[in-house]
Amino acid sequence: MLKVDLFMAAAVLVAVLLFCRYVAKKYQYFLTKPVPCVKPTFLLGSSGPTIFRKVDVATHFKKIYDVFPQAPVIGFYDFTTPMYLLRDPEMIKKVSIKDFDYFTDHVPMMPTDAEKEHNPDTLFGNTLLSLRGQKWRDMRSTLSPAFTGSKMRHMFELVAECGRSLVEHFKAEAAAGRTMEHEMKETFSKVGSDLIATLAFGIKVDSLREPENVFYANGKKMLNLKSLATFVKFLLITFVPRLMRWLKVDVLNGQSAAYFKRIILDNMEQREAHKILRNDMIQILMEVRKGTLQHQKEEKDTKDAGFATVEESQVGKSSHSRVWTENELVAQCLLFFLAGLDTISTCMTFLTYELTVDPDIQQRLYEEITETDKSLNGKPLSYDVLQRMQYMDMIVSETLRKWPPGVISNRYCNKNYLYDDGRGTQFVIEKGQVILIPSYCIQRDPRYFPDPDRFDPERFNEANRAQINTCAYIPFGVGPRNCIGSRLALMEVKCMVYYLLKDFELIATEKTQIPVSIARDSFGLHPEKGVWIEFKPRSSQDS
Repeated sequence: MLKVDLFMAAAVLVAVLLFCRYVAKKYQYFLTKPVPCVKPTFLLGSSGPTIFRKVDVATHFKKIYDVFPQAPVIGFYDFTTPMYLLRDPEMIKKVSIKDFDYFTDHVPMMPTDAEKEHNPDTLFGNTLLSLRGQKWRDMRSTLSPAFTGSKMRHMFELVAECGRSLVEHFKAEAAAGRTMEHEMKETFSKVGSDLIATLAFGIKVDSLREPENVFYANGKKMLNLKSLATFVKFLLITFVPRLMRWLKVDVLNGQSAAYFKRIILDNMEQREAHKILRNDMIQILMEVRKGTLQHQKEEKDTKDAGFATVEESQVGKSSHSRVWTENELVAQCLLFFLAGLDTISTCMTFLTYELTVDPDIQQRLYEEITETDKSLNGKPLSYDVLQRMQYMDMIVSETLRKWPPGVISNRYCNKNYLYDDGRGTQFVIEKGQVILIPSYCIQRDPRYFPDPDRFDPERFNEANRAQINTCAYIPFGVGPRNCIGSRLALMEVKCMVYYLLKDFELIATEKTQIPVSIARDSFGLHPEKGVWIEFKPRSSQDS
């Protein structure tokens, strides 16, 4: 018996030693590279602070970013996986644009195309965000014509209708003597949900007046980033991606995803049967299905929606003959919901916060809004008039600099790549390695934006914007894999701000946390204690 116990103890000891040796070998990756590396913690690498929720994600990556302030690229470990963090805008430009063919994909979270043959119903895996290789290129070029300036002009009235509804709701609340103190993230999540309902799903929802409506409830449930279950799911997908793909685990809540899928398909069916036309994403997907959605050759791809607009690459303007399945098209509507909802609500939350804590900036924007309103001579606001508002664009651009919707993005190395910074540093990044582009960190770097924690719209005035390094300002990403919906997001934010400030002054209350702190249990920039602001109705003399 004693011999058996000793044998078992020895076997366990050997197994532990072999495992420790295996992990230690993993942590030797950067020893062969001319890249400074953050010292890893056993098994956790540099991921411990976020796993145990000691810091928020943005602060976590900023601390890593600041460890080697002179290095153009640094290494660290996500658990035992080596990661490259780019700190040099020129290398970001090279990797994302010039040498894009080496880094065309994001890190695979969902099933690959071969695996999807056995699990074709995965929705998140079919979104533009998750697609890879040629299939991603084909989907990008399929959807790209849907987000041009001309398409935004067609959709503008639907967005303006939501803006007017927002104001009418709060006017009615004020007239009824109800509290005008509101939490911004919750408020603009509801507004964002209504915008996406009308633009992407072809239905009208009023989440401010009916907060328990089924559409909004399913949206919150579909991807609750703060829930423990979602956190564990993401953790497992990161730690054991192959197992999760084999188990056919989808990031999205299955019941909620099925609900949205049914809305889209029913809507398409009704429009086909009754020949209904509406300027929204459903109509665009129907055009895609028929093969009638094409780029307008005479339309130039310009920054017509503002400084933060990203331009479409030639990848998005190429042609193909691929026929998309029902599931692949439905998945894009779900992506618009997931990506659009957080982008709109986050940007609006921090924009209203910054206007509240700096009344002078708020007043100057209000004056531009009243001047614009007077110039309309009673006519409704239009897309082109909105885009001519310079100070509005400066404020939105600065909000996206200080509070970008995506803290960090990744690129997956598709084939061995020779890193060459042009200053003598050369080494090979092997196929399968991951590169991170830290937009939040770059945009908070004093080398590119002096006094970066100060909210200063003047950074983006006519004279100063020409001095900005375009690869140090990347709120919507960079290169062919940038955010396809930047025009739509900017139009929505500007329109909501226009109508809100036209009729309400934003005032801080006792519940307004200044400075705002970021929640540690979220994947993005979410205020820990919310952003509470009072909407004070403007008098007729103010208007």
